[in-house]
Amino acid sequence: MTRILVPIDPDQPARTRSAIEQVLRMRRSEQVSIRLLRVQPKVSGHVAMLFDPRELLDLQLDAGAEDLQYAQKLLDLAGVPYSTTVLVGRTAETIAAAARDYGCNRIVFGRDEPGLAGTIFGSLAQQVRQHLGANGDPQVIGS
Repeated sequence: MTRILVPIDPDQPARTRSAIEQVLRMRRSEQVSIRLLRVQPKVSGHVAMLFDPRELLDLQLDAGAEDLQYAQKLLDLAGVPYSTTVLVGRTAETIAAAARDYGCNRIVFGRDEPGLAGTIFGSLAQQVRQHLGANGDPQVIGS
């Protein structure tokens, strides 16, 4: 069975739809297990000191769960089972670590619209590839 990680960015619904469409195409030809992932950014120390650490984590996890709802709805409409995970950290390195931790064979990103940040820093998929290193395992699919 192929284990697929799908990182979700709630600010990019077109990218989310594209990633889900890719996963559904893969599912037609092979057996897959799908995990949706939302990485919530860490907050600054100044913001963090205003909250109890557990309360802050709960707020971040709840916000992340809400961010996953669009992708969940797309998979629910297709009748496809999945699991979800919300983590807090730096996006690219957290995605790479999660893929390893969950034994994923593929990380699927949707089509990325070119922008200034992507031109300067590289796309999120490119950043994840860098964190995965030379062996390229798991395979990163998308821009």
